[in-house]
This record gives sequence, C-alpha cells and structure tokens, in this order.
Amino acid sequence: MDYSMTMTVIEDLAVVSCGVSGGLAAIRKKYDAFSVLIVAWITALGGGIVRDVMLGALPPVGVSDKGMILSALVSGIAALIFHPEIANMRRSMLISDALALGLFAVSGTLKTLNYGMSSVTAIFLGMATALAGGLFRDILLNVEPAILQDKHLYALPSLVGCILTAVVHKVATWGMIGNVVSAACYGGIIVLVVGLRILSVKFNILLPGAVHRTEPHLPHSRTHAPTNAHVMGWRRRDGEADSGRRRRSRGSGRDSGQDDRSK
Repeated sequence: MDYSMTMTVIEDLAVVSCGVSGGLAAIRKKYDAFSVLIVAWITALGGGIVRDVMLGALPPVGVSDKGMILSALVSGIAALIFHPEIANMRRSMLISDALALGLFAVSGTLKTLNYGMSSVTAIFLGMATALAGGLFRDILLNVEPAILQDKHLYALPSLVGCILTAVVHKVATWGMIGNVVSAACYGGIIVLVVGLRILSVKFNILLPGAVHRTEPHLPHSRTHAPTNAHVMGWRRRDGEADSGRRRRSRGSGRDSGQDDRSK
C-alpha cells in the first residue's frame, strides 16, 4: 500500500498539533520569539527526523519537506500570537496533544512499513515518531520529560496504536480488506489512541508502579549482626555481672550485720 495523500494529511495535522503545544511550552518558560519557533519546530518534526534517520530516508522530512516545515513554523507563530486564548483552552490542548500522539503513531508506523521494514521495527519507529518530539522539547526546556513524568496513559496508547496499525497494514497487504476499509481502520485507531489518552487524564487512570512490599528487618552488614559466640559471650558477661552484684550485696549485708553486733 502506497503512502497515500490521506496519510500526508494526517501527518500535517499532527505537525500543527505538536507545534502549537511546543510553542506554548516555550512561551511559558518566557523564551524569545526565535526560541519559541525552534521549540515548535523540534516538537513537531523531531520524531519524524529520528524515524527517517533510522530508516535511512535522508534528508529527513523535518529539514526537507517545505510543507511540514512551514506548518511547524506557522503553528509556532500562532502560539506566539494567540497564546493567551490557547492556554485557557486546556481541554482543547489536551485533545490536541492526544490527537498528535495518535496521528504520529499511525503515520510513523505506516511510513516504516512502506519502506519494507518488519512489523516490530515499524512499531518501535512509530512510537519514536509519536514520542521523540516531546522528549526533545522537554530536553530543550530543561524539564523532566513528559514520557517519564506523566503517570497517566501516555506512551501506552501510542504503543497500542502502532501495534494495531501494523496489524491492519498486514491484513490489507494480504488483500483481505480494501483501501477504503483500511483508511477507516486507521481513523478508528487514531480515535482509540486519543480516547485512551483523554479518558486516562479525565478519570485519573494511572499506570501502577513497583509492587509495594515491606522491607524485611534484617541486618545489612556483619557489623549489625553479632555472631552467636558474641551473643553467648555477652550473656556470660551479663551473668557474671549479675553474680558479682549478688556477691557484693551479700557481702554488704554481712558487713552491716557485724557492725550491728559490735554496737
């Protein structure tokens, strides 16, 4: 299946969505206009650059496709001008970020498959397309990457989207479904990824962390773990000390009795 015009439209929409989110993040850090455009560009096209370099598709679309570069820069300019209004639309920004996640997951996986790569490779590079731009953005802004910081469903929906995209592409390659059906399936996958992301934030669905276990109260070194001999030695010394105290008390009692008789 060729890399159709539909997928080109999908990738352009993803570029605009990521560019706006990257531009807003740079504005919140009080960067100048040129820096905002740089962050918008790397956020929008960084994932595609990583994918194309790994595929050997040089030069990457991030520096060769005039349409995508223009889309990224226009999204950065839009963020510079309309950032107060866009920042107040938190729900819209969440939808935009989720949409970019789903769009890039599908488009990155499809492009890798169209280069004749295996499904496993396509899934990994599809996730790189979806996640690497945000990672580059956070590195430039010197903040903890969202892929690590955000405990909601973030990378997992993109993984689901990449896997399903590879499955649909394989079925279409076998001739079991046509172009129209496969395009509808790709659209459904994008909706699924967007829905998983939005629902996880809305209902605070978090991925579990490490299994909670109580730490065993065991000594950590030999200095904290006396041997049996030492313990027995302490017991002997304690017993000797007790017997010495008893002897001294009996001796003091005899002495006091002698003193009374002398009187």
